[in-house]
Amino acid sequence: MGLMLFGNRPGKGAGSRRMRVEAIEMQARRFGYFPRTFRWRGRRYDVSAVERCWTTSTRQWGGRAQRHYFRVRCAEGCFELFQDIAHNTWHVARFEQQG
Repeated sequence: MGLMLFGNRPGKGAGSRRMRVEAIEMQARRFGYFPRTFRWRGRRYDVSAVERCWTTSTRQWGGRAQRHYFRVRCAEGCFELFQDIAHNTWHVARFEQQG
């Protein structure tokens, strides 16, 4: 049983699981930017690797960045996390369980 990766499009790809966006507590960041440790549903997760990061923006906000996204790997699986820049809040958008 290997690690399942995210598809290129939401809801596509093997094992891709859409879920309701949930708030997380970002506890530590590497270099003041990349997720290092976070708490979700009462459990602590240590990030072993950041596999991808990207930023989104819209014309509605004058092209300013709205969210920083991070695809991260932990012992438990892969997460797609994002930071809402306007509110400085962190959320989990997807989770792919190891196994």
